[in-house]
Amino acid sequence: MNWKTIEAPAGLLPPQPLKVRVQSIPARHSFPEHAHRWHQMVYAISGALTVISEGESLVISPEQAVWLPTGLRHRVGSLLGAEFRSLWIDDATGRALAGESPMVFAVSPLLKALIVEAAAIEGQPDEDGYVSRITRLILDQLARARPLPAALAWPRDDTLARLCEALYADPADPRGPDEWGNVLGMSARTLARRFLAETGMSLRTWRRRMRLFRAVELLGGGMDVTRTALELGYGSTSAFIYAFRLEMGRSPQIYMRGREQSGASRLAAPASH
Repeated sequence: MNWKTIEAPAGLLPPQPLKVRVQSIPARHSFPEHAHRWHQMVYAISGALTVISEGESLVISPEQAVWLPTGLRHRVGSLLGAEFRSLWIDDATGRALAGESPMVFAVSPLLKALIVEAAAIEGQPDEDGYVSRITRLILDQLARARPLPAALAWPRDDTLARLCEALYADPADPRGPDEWGNVLGMSARTLARRFLAETGMSLRTWRRRMRLFRAVELLGGGMDVTRTALELGYGSTSAFIYAFRLEMGRSPQIYMRGREQSGASRLAAPASH
C-alpha cells in the first residue's frame, strides 16, 4: 500500500504571533515536502507522526514534538494515523524561543493541555485577554524546551523504510534478518550494513527501541499491560515488564501512573506570585 498525499490549503496567512492548526492524518498519508516562512512545532495528541526533514527521518510519539525552524524543508505524515496539532510561530518570536535548528523535545502535560485549549479557542475574539494569556503560556513552555534524543530513527532508503513500516505496524513479526533479507532481495549481511548506515543502530537495537516506543503509545492510549505485551510480540507479560523496566528504569504501571500524576499535579498547581 503506497502513501497518499494530503494537499495543504492555499493562501495560508502567517501567524501573529501564534496559530494552531488541527487536522486528522489518515494512515499512510503525508503532506508533500514544503517549507514555511515561520517556525512550526509538530505534535500529535494521539498516534505517532513521521517527520522527514533535511538529512533526518524519525518518528515521534504523543509525548514528543519536533521544532522545525523557518525555511527548513520537511514532510509530515503518519503510518497508522494520528490526530495532528501544529503550532505556527512567527519568525521573530520563534528565534527567541527554540532557536533556528530542528530538535525533538518532550511535551509536558501542561503544554499538551495548553495546545488542546488553544485549538479550542482558535479564531475567537480576545475580548478579555484570555487568548493572549494562553498564547503567552505556550510560548513560555516552548522557551523551556530542551533537546530529547528519544525519537525513533527512520531510514530514508525506500527499501529499508518498507521494512520499518512493516515492523512498526506489526511489532510481533518474528522474522529475522535472513527472512527479511529474502523479502527485500538482499543478504542478511547487506541488510545489517545498510540499516546501520541509515539509522546509526543495528536492526536488533532498532526493533527493541521501536517496541518500547509502541509500548508508550499503546499504554498511553489506554491498552492494558497484558494486551500491550501480546501486541508487541513478547512471550509473556513478565518478559515485557522486564524489558520495559530495563529501558525506562521502572515498570509500565509505575511509568504510566507517574505520567498521570504529573499531569494532574501540574494542572492543579496554584500560580506563583
